[in-house]
Amino acid sequence: MLLFPAIDLKEGKAVRLVQGRMEEATVYADDPVSVAEGFARQGATFLHIVDLNGAFSGEPVNDQVIRGIVGKVSLKVQVGGGIRGLERIGELLDLGVERVILGTVAVKNPGLVAAAVKSYGSEHIVVGIDARDGLVAVQGWAETTEMKAVDLALAMKDVGVKHIVFTDIARDGMLAGPNIESTVALAQATGLSVIASGGISGLEDLRRLQAEYLKGISLEGAITGKALYSRAFTLQEALEAAAFDPSLRNSGSGGE
Repeated sequence: MLLFPAIDLKEGKAVRLVQGRMEEATVYADDPVSVAEGFARQGATFLHIVDLNGAFSGEPVNDQVIRGIVGKVSLKVQVGGGIRGLERIGELLDLGVERVILGTVAVKNPGLVAAAVKSYGSEHIVVGIDARDGLVAVQGWAETTEMKAVDLALAMKDVGVKHIVFTDIARDGMLAGPNIESTVALAQATGLSVIASGGISGLEDLRRLQAEYLKGISLEGAITGKALYSRAFTLQEALEAAAFDPSLRNSGSGGE
């Protein structure tokens, strides 16, 4: 199971929000590139970046930072936040970003997701599904739709999407534990590769997710941000908790 340390960007700085509220941003670092370098030194293989300015305004303002991160670290990087068109997807991939995460546009313009998968391949296009009480939220979580998360995931599967980032908004930034039940249910209902996001509070959360992975649930990994920044655990401890022996998968063993 992969672990995705997160860097949320706001006006060039690494911040964390509480339940997606921009007015409750806590600045953790003025230099996100150094944060990414620290994650790389500690053994991370993937990095999750959210352009919060892009998510809320639709206008990306953090490209210079993203370019700096991709240029300085060997991590695979996935980026989301306010990505609305094929040209923008191409720009990020040309920067060296491994995966582009599409959120609001998956609801507002699903045809663009289909075109993106066709143009760039399913391994480079991820759909981010953010849910509040099981319903999809868009526009930086400011608007809750009437669409169920599972219905959106199945629609995305139909157009060739293979990877989903699933966030329970109520848990995000709260250190209250992820909504493992909803995450597992989404993976089971769709067969998509699901990355759990929102609320990781301790190593036990990662072990619980890993145990579901070992049962054969299609959980690709987990994103963690605030718990790392607040030193609930170290990245090395988290990587160890999320590590697994592939031979144990489907054996019924949930050992570390």
